[in-house]
Order: sequence, then C-alpha cells, then structure tokens
Amino acid sequence: MARRKGPRGLRPEEERLWEQVARKTQPLHPERRREHPAAEAPKAPVPDLRVQTDLKDFRIGRTAPQTTAGRDLVAPLSERLAQQQLNMDAKRFGRMKRGKLGVEARIDLHGLTLAEAHPRLNRFILEAHGSGKRLVLVITGKGRDRDDGGPIPSRRGALRHQVPQWLSTGVLRQVVLQISEAHRSHGGSGAFYVYLRKRG
Repeated sequence: MARRKGPRGLRPEEERLWEQVARKTQPLHPERRREHPAAEAPKAPVPDLRVQTDLKDFRIGRTAPQTTAGRDLVAPLSERLAQQQLNMDAKRFGRMKRGKLGVEARIDLHGLTLAEAHPRLNRFILEAHGSGKRLVLVITGKGRDRDDGGPIPSRRGALRHQVPQWLSTGVLRQVVLQISEAHRSHGGSGAFYVYLRKRG
C-alpha cells in the first residue's frame, strides 16, 4: 500500500463536518485550546506541459546508436589462460609456448559432445600422468558457430571453453601443472598444451 506524502488538507464537506463536531464538544483542557487551522488555499491548476507530436513516422529504436552484435562479458579464453599463475619453470614454459618442447601424447576430442569428451579426457590425462609423461596435447578444434538466434546465445566452441575448466578442477587438478594454448604448429587456439606434474 502506497504511503501518503504529508497532510492533504480537508475537503469542503469535511471542513463543514469538523465545524459541527467542534461546536458540540467540550475541550478537556480549555487553556490549551487551539483554533483549527484554516483550510489551505486551493492550489493553482497545473498547466498541461505535454508536447503534441506527430507520431506517424515514429519507430522504436530509430535514433538509438547502432552497436555491434552482442558482447561477451567474459574475457577471451586466450586472455584468461595468459593471466593464470605460472606454476612451471619460466624458461621451459616459453619453449612450450613456442612449440619447441616435444609432445609425448595427444588426444583429439573435436567432434565429440561434452558428455562424450569429459570421461575420455579424464582417462587420457590420468593414464599419461601414470606413465610418467609430462607434456600432452589436447585437441578440441576451434568450434562452430552454433548460435541459432534463440533468446540465450550459445558460445562458439563449447568444448574448447570447457576443457580448460575440466583440467583445472576435480581429479585432474591434482596432476595438471600448467595449461596453455598450443603453438600454431600444433593447432593454435584449437588445441592446448597440458604440462603434467612429476609422478610422485
């Protein structure tokens, strides 16, 4: 329920009723008797400030600035990977980024659904770590643009965006030391170098 702002004053019929009641009542404390304040003077009518406009050519959004297609609020994947903490030797990391370290095993996940790819990736990484491998290549592909124009946009390359998440959480977090986008000789942004921890 909306609250009323300040006193509204009495209407003429309320004023007449009040005067009748006031004449018939005896005050409890006559020495404190106050006269009823005079009714407020009627306010001047508010002028109509609406501008009359011809609306036949009106179109919603006609004067709005044109913007590019939707903006991704999350930083690009390559930026997020570049900002992660360096957990391996800096010199070795530089050589890996330039494609100068030998890849010891690889798995190609592109074309698989997320449900198919996740268990395969887990098995591959755990087996590679178990056999003492250090640098493996995970190929995801760059992904297709699958946005169907629905109300919720779908991201291009769902697998490419999900794989780094899987590698840095759960059981794989215990064996993965570093993740980086691959050098273009190994697939560029459609693949990842995964540097594994030494087997304990």
